[in-house]
Amino acid sequence: MIAGFVVHLQYLSVESPLRMKNRLSCLTFAILGALLLILAPLSFSASASKDISAEKQVFRFNVSPNGYPPYLIVHQNQPSGIMWDVVSVVAQRLGYKVIAEQIPRKRVDQMLLEGYIDGTPRAREWADDPEQFLFTDPVVDIEEVFFVPAKSGFSYQSPDDLISKTIVTHLGYRYPLLEPYFEEGRIRRFDVSRDKDMFTFVLHGDRFDAAIADRLVGKWILRNEGLRQQFDISSESISNYGFRLMLRKDWQSFANRFNEELAKMKKNGELDTILANYR
Repeated sequence: MIAGFVVHLQYLSVESPLRMKNRLSCLTFAILGALLLILAPLSFSASASKDISAEKQVFRFNVSPNGYPPYLIVHQNQPSGIMWDVVSVVAQRLGYKVIAEQIPRKRVDQMLLEGYIDGTPRAREWADDPEQFLFTDPVVDIEEVFFVPAKSGFSYQSPDDLISKTIVTHLGYRYPLLEPYFEEGRIRRFDVSRDKDMFTFVLHGDRFDAAIADRLVGKWILRNEGLRQQFDISSESISNYGFRLMLRKDWQSFANRFNEELAKMKKNGELDTILANYR
């Protein structure tokens, strides 16, 4: 191979200057072409990596098909509400774009684990398998109470007061304090898929005694439906839980930064301003 290269150099040395110049030009172009072929895939790979990195700055947030007003409000595919507003503000500061996904309650956990969504609002106590997920600090507190027809004489101090009664509940929701009573049949539950329908059943159904809902959620619905005067609200609650973001466990870094920004919002009054918009 070396001998051939020497012969080639000897051949070049006896060529005319013009012919040698042409050969050198061709050789230069050939080398440049080879370099371009080598570097182009590297450039494309770097560009692709940059695009993939940019695509990862998206937070797919479940708002459910019917929302959960005033925490999540879905109107003409335009979400709003307390949780949506807080998540949007924090995500923007962290460099994420929030995309709303409307996932039915029974499919949420699996779709979160499989990566179709990145987060959903949830109290840790409501999760069937909370150890599978990661939870942020509470954004707000959820207080579940009973809503009953006005002047019905309904009174609640403990679950024993509900024995033999039928309670309207939200489909897919867990009520830890009452679960043993439901399982044993001492208290009957009647599930509906929309929060608004819970109050309709209680008001117009003879066999229903009360509905369970978050105090703020119930007041919001009754006010918007013009039904506030037709319901009484129990002073005692059956639960008081922190309403958080439920994430996959590989979102620990996001959760840490979310908690930091949330703490700032609580301290500087931003969270109170958002809450005031929905009360």
